[in-house]
Amino acid sequence: MLTKRGLVTFAVVAAVLVVGGHAVADTSPKYGGTLEFAVTVEPGNYDCHGNISFAFLHPIAPHYSTLLKFDAANYPQIIGDLAESWSVSADRLAYTFKLRPNVFFHDGSRLTSADVKASYERIAHPPPGVVSARKVDYAAISSIDTPDPLTVVFHLQWPEAAMLANFASPWNCIYSAAKLALDPEFPKTHVLGTGAFAFVEYEKGKYWRGRRWDRYFLPGRPYLDGYQADFIPANAVMASYKSSRIAAEFRGVTPPQRDDLVEALGDRVETSESPWLSNLLVVFNTKRPPFDDARVRRALSLAIDRWGAAAK
Repeated sequence: MLTKRGLVTFAVVAAVLVVGGHAVADTSPKYGGTLEFAVTVEPGNYDCHGNISFAFLHPIAPHYSTLLKFDAANYPQIIGDLAESWSVSADRLAYTFKLRPNVFFHDGSRLTSADVKASYERIAHPPPGVVSARKVDYAAISSIDTPDPLTVVFHLQWPEAAMLANFASPWNCIYSAAKLALDPEFPKTHVLGTGAFAFVEYEKGKYWRGRRWDRYFLPGRPYLDGYQADFIPANAVMASYKSSRIAAEFRGVTPPQRDDLVEALGDRVETSESPWLSNLLVVFNTKRPPFDDARVRRALSLAIDRWGAAAK
């Protein structure tokens, strides 16, 4: 069991710092315990494909698997999640994935290539009523074949340089094809994945809980018994750290807040600092004037001082 809570803070600086109570920190994984962390905004619904906020990913993503994923220890290297291996054709118009055997949804049903196909068809070509926030990233997909239960082949209309990275998106949760066939909007109100943690409960305004999935496909994982995401207002996060209510808040703290925590908690706090990547977006409703006119959109794009905005 976890006998001492660690604290992870992410500051907006380009350096690495580890603060602990010992000269050499013990980083070997141990089994057991429940990770309790803060999330400052609650998700509006449970559908990976339609959401865009960190408030969604932090509590809900642990329930799901994706085809590929970014290797957290060697970012931006891409590794398999559900995919055991993959290959790309010489003309870069076909991506073939071999899936891991013996992957199970949390209701006990077995995952097959049909589930991957149904999920990506929903992302690339959403049915009426379904929101797919990133469907433009998959516009190149013309068709998806499933020659056997553990093989899925994506056929592209044109080469797409970012395709492997797109397949590694944490938003591309793989859903049950059977559930989608019954109700394309099933994921908005239900949580059923193949991830390391099964859904336990969601108490609106309070917390989101997950527990270890004993049939998870990676041997020996996960290490934790479970996790609890506490919904805490941003202005109360620092107090929650200091009272040891939470172990982490994955959006990060500022350097002054980091220094305050280190001073208050001493060797009970560990900090991890890294560069921060952020962006500002302008999104047009192209269905209504004046932004239904491409000339207006181009003119506004030319008028935006991107470098000036970035400098501020």
